[in-house]
Parts: sequence; structure tokens; C-alpha cells
Amino acid sequence: MFNVTTKSIEWGEETLTLETGKVARQADGTVIATLGETSVMAAVTFAKKPKPGQDFFPLTVHYQEKYYAAGKVPGGFFKREARPSEKETLTARLIDRPIRPLFVPGFKHEVLVMCTVLSHDLVNDPDMVAMIATSAALTISGAPFMGPIGACRVGFVDGEYVLNPEVDDMDQLRTKPDQRLDLVVAGTKDAVMMVESEAYELSEAEMLGAVTFAHENIQPVIDLIIDLAEDCAKEPFDFQAPDYSELYEAVKTAGADQMATAYAILDKQERTAAVSAAKAAIIDSLSEEQQEDANLSSALKKLESTTLRGAVVKDGKRIDGRALDKVRPIVCEAGILPRTHGSALFTRGETQGLVVTTLGTGDDEQIIDALHGNHRSNFMLHYNFPPYSVGEAGRVGPPGRREIGHGKLAWRALQAVLPASTDFPYTVRLVSEITESNGSSSMASVCGGSLSMMDAGVPLKAAVAGVAMGLILEDDGSYAILTDILGDEDHLGDMDFKVAGTAEGITSLQMDIKVAGITPDIMEKALAQAKEGRMHILGEMNSAVSGAGEFSIHAPRIETMQIPTDKIREVIGSGGKVIREIVEVSGAKVDINDEGIIKIASPDGESIKKAYDMIHSIVAEPEQGQIYDGKVVKIVDFGAFVNFFGKRDGLVHVSQIENRRLNHPSDVLKEGQDVKVKLLGFDDRGKVRLSMKVVDQETGEEVAPEKKENKDD
Repeated sequence: MFNVTTKSIEWGEETLTLETGKVARQADGTVIATLGETSVMAAVTFAKKPKPGQDFFPLTVHYQEKYYAAGKVPGGFFKREARPSEKETLTARLIDRPIRPLFVPGFKHEVLVMCTVLSHDLVNDPDMVAMIATSAALTISGAPFMGPIGACRVGFVDGEYVLNPEVDDMDQLRTKPDQRLDLVVAGTKDAVMMVESEAYELSEAEMLGAVTFAHENIQPVIDLIIDLAEDCAKEPFDFQAPDYSELYEAVKTAGADQMATAYAILDKQERTAAVSAAKAAIIDSLSEEQQEDANLSSALKKLESTTLRGAVVKDGKRIDGRALDKVRPIVCEAGILPRTHGSALFTRGETQGLVVTTLGTGDDEQIIDALHGNHRSNFMLHYNFPPYSVGEAGRVGPPGRREIGHGKLAWRALQAVLPASTDFPYTVRLVSEITESNGSSSMASVCGGSLSMMDAGVPLKAAVAGVAMGLILEDDGSYAILTDILGDEDHLGDMDFKVAGTAEGITSLQMDIKVAGITPDIMEKALAQAKEGRMHILGEMNSAVSGAGEFSIHAPRIETMQIPTDKIREVIGSGGKVIREIVEVSGAKVDINDEGIIKIASPDGESIKKAYDMIHSIVAEPEQGQIYDGKVVKIVDFGAFVNFFGKRDGLVHVSQIENRRLNHPSDVLKEGQDVKVKLLGFDDRGKVRLSMKVVDQETGEEVAPEKKENKDD
């Protein structure tokens, strides 16, 4: 019944296996990839005809983590996997980016890639396994895919690169100071196609070395996929890239000059309008048959690309008139919103981000439910890209894949400079509102986020800036590297290369390449040019904000205290009764963890002090020789019991009440009376011994010995 093909290699410290022919046989290509005991199934299907009038490549990638893969039941009321998590969305983007440019140009058939995590060993991250499974499934499907690609993850520990680190080492990178890099690389036999990373101030040379290390280590994976395809690949789909050379020549003749004039306009809105007018004029000049040609949009795009690229490579002239390595004018403003904890407006040319910081307590941490277990995050960054930012009217809905991806890129860039939670026990939420956009709004979020957190008083280790680089690579090998690219340069160029970091090194790198042929030499020059741009931006930022600002009066103050773990139960009380009382009486938030670390938060310092004192009275032990304020709770013939330390009572013997003989304690005391007592010590049975007569009841100071002698006289 089954015609199963299986191929395996030893890769790193695990066995990588590819299998096809048993499951999901009606898909055009299905491969189950297994690394260790992590298995992911990738199923590929593609339409055999394009939709009429289709003018773009409709590729859709879905990545699904099934809870059964790790032996877990989903949380929530319905107990079923629901909308994609952030990890699933980011992984789907991770798979999409390297495979999209490898389909034959002109292929506009609908393609669906579905990756399902079937098993997770809690050691090997399924995202890399999914990328490999997708590459293998596409390669054997018969689709016009110019792969295969391989993919791997790289860590950096003690100056050594590590292939495919364990998932726990990467999941909480910020808590592992010896692990300085989480890098994902995908590429073909000859070229790197995609890079995604978060890092701890790596140098350009160290980052380039990591990319090279990754490309070398994906070669066995590519060979394995080719070996699998040689045994079971389907016949290539009969697809001929459309030849629209005659149509392009007609388009070029009709509007090359007008298009060049349009792209010479510096203002984005005016340039966009002029380009649209040029396209309309070109279309009007064509014959009716040419106007109805399905390849007209491709011909127009090629004219735009040729116009922009030719001017950049041949003349060194960009569409906004800048030099290749020049950053647009920058304006940095901090503290522009009165009631927020921190705010900044970062403007670079026609790209602008309003970034706002909110400081919260431990209750505000995000709980992340992942296959390999739950964990908490005290740093969040949310990115919003409304239609008005590009002068459009459009639908507004929940964050899409692009917004989630851009927000995570900025998060990666900033997380490396955050203070340790023990030094700064706050939850930090950044929201980046992109108010204008013309290229690299994610890097504006990085710059604005750094400024906003400093304005909020967050003690960052260093300021972080980001810059987007571009590449124009011509067939003859000539190329131009562009600093701080515009939207059109990104759209019509060959590489989108985003680098963020401090003055000391890189904290995040993202690279998407649309052509094969990016050499290490080009990458090295791009990194060096990006560093120059980053340093320029950091200089502009430092002139606006230097170091952490004043703490907002509207932000909660947090005080941390450590108690013995055997006292945790006493602070919480039966059913949480004690800690609820502390919160109600003090008005402060109180959070306690299993290690006995208590965080007390409130904008009011008095509330924090009251909660601190209440907790301290529960967990602290009274010290012999100390003087305490007390209250008489019971009078007996031989003395008075005084509550003096939390709920702790002690006996003041009748002989210790005053420096004279009393007939009965009630001669001078009554229940409910406030008194001052000194702890003399503990008797043989552990009972507390207190004294009033050695303390001045008005001042609370201990009575000097000579004063006691005078009283006795």
C-alpha cells in the first residue's frame, strides 16, 4: 500500500531523518522530518492553473504546534488549539522568507505549505525541522522551486559557535549570560537566503563568522534532500515562464522618460502620485490587446525596477537624492506625553515612530504557554502600523503577521540591554505606533524604544539604534549597498538587511535576500556600512537623551525583599488570607515567588512602607535588647501580656513594670494601653521576657543606669 522512502544522516549530535510516501499522499509533496525525537510534517499543494488576472505570487505558509506533540493538553476553556501563537506566526514567516524568492519568476499559481509539529522532544526546536521538511516537500512536489534550501540554528558560547543548541538554551537567552547568540540561517547550496538573530553585542566579524558557520553546516542537509528527491521526486510541473519582452519594450518606449522623471521627485507622496500617473499614461498609450495582457503589471514593475536600479548602480543616485551611505535627517524627542511613564518620538526622514513605555509589576508579566513548558516574560514590545502612516485608507483589525514580525525584530534588538530583573524588578511594555512610514519602521521602533525606556527611567546598559540596508545587484556583478533604505528601494531591491545594536556590537540582525549570489565580501561590506550608519544614529539619539531619565510620578515604585522560604506560608496565610489583608490595609500590590522574593509595588511610598512593615513583622524574629512599641492585651496578677512584634506577645512581669513595688499591674496599666518595652530575652521554655521600667515611656529611649539608681533612691 505504501511506497515509503527514508533518508538519514548524522547531523550535529542528532540523527536527521526525512520520510515520505506513507502520510498525506494526496498532497503534491509531503515529508516528515525528524531530528532527535522532534518530528514535523510539511505538506505542499499548488494549483495547476493561476487565477485569472493574478498579478502576484500567492504563497501561504502555515506552521502549527499541536499540544499532543509534547504530551500536553491546551489551556483555556475550549481545550483546543485556537488562533496561531506568536511563535507559530513568526515561524511561518521564517519559512516563507527564504522559499518565496526561489520559485521560478512568473509563477503565480497558488501554493499552500502546511507544517504540523507531530512530536517534540523538548530538546530540538521544531522550527528548524519545519524549514527542512518544507524544503524537502517542495523539492519532491514537482513545483517550479529552485531549491532545495537547508536551515540551522547557531549559538555562540565562550567564543565558539554551537550548531543547533538545545531549545532551553535559546528560549530564555537573556537569563543565560554565557549564551550570546540565537541565529537562524537558511540558504541554498551556493548562497545564504535568510538570516534572523538576537545577540549580545557581537562584533561584525563574529556575526559574519556565525553566518558562514551556519552555511557550511546546512550543506549535508541540502545533500540529504537531493538524495531523497532523486528517489521519489515527481515529474516537474510543466511551467514556462511567460515571455513578455515585446510588451515590456512597448511599455518602456511609451513611458521610460516619464517614469524616470517621476522617480526623480524627492517627496514621497508627490513621487507616488507621479509614478501612478506615469503608469496610467503608459497604459492609455498601449493597444487594447496589450492593456488586457496578464503580464502588464509585471512589465510595469520591471520598468520601475530598471529605472530605480539603473540610476543607483550607474550614477550612484538615489531617488531622494542622497548618497549611498547617507542616513536621512533625524529628529529625536523624549518625554512628549505628560501622563505616560516614558515616551519618545523618533523621526527619520519620512519614517516616524511614537514609542510609549509602561512600567508594571510582576502581575503584568506575560505568561507564555509553549510546547516545552510555560514561562514568563517581563518585556513586551507591540508594534502597530495603521493605514494612515502611508497615506492610505484601509481596514483596521487585529495585528497581522507583518506587525507581529516587526515587533519581534525590535524586541530582539532591545532585549540585550535590559537590566536584570533583580536590579530592576519591573515589567516593561513598549508600544510602537508607526505614524509615518517610508522604509524601516521596525528600526525606528528600535531607536524610539531605546529613547522611550530611557525617558521612563529604565537603566539600560546602553542605547540601541537600528538601520536598514539595501542592495542592488546587477547581472554583470556590479552592485551598490544602500544605507537607510526607502520603501521603494526595499520593494525593488535585492536585499533587505536590518542591523541593530549598541556602540559595542550587534544585538539583532535580519536579512532577506531575493537573489542568489550574495557573497561573503558583499555581506562584510554591508555590515561595515551598517555600523557607520548605526553609529551616526546613536550620536543623534545621545544628543537628545543621555542616560536614564527621572522616574515618572505615575509609575509604580517597587521594593524587593527576601524572606526565608519557610516563612512564605505565613505571609500568604490560609487561603491567602494574610496577604489579602496586607494588600487591603496597605493599598500596595504584593507579589511573592517560590524563592521567597517579595515585590511590593505602589505609586505611594507610604503604602509600600506599610506593606513592608507588615510583612517584616510576620517573618522577622524579635532581637534581644531592642525596644519595641507594644499594646497591653491582657492583665494578670503576676504581670501584663503585651503584643509587641507583629502577632507576637510577651510577658512584662509585675516587677518589670515600674521601679517601685506594685500591689497589682492594674494599678498603672489597662488593656489596650500603648506602652514601650525592651526585649530582655527568653526563659528556659522559650517564653518572651519584656521590661517597661528600663524604657522611658515618653521618649522610647532606654533609661540610663544612673537614672534608674536615682529613681530607686
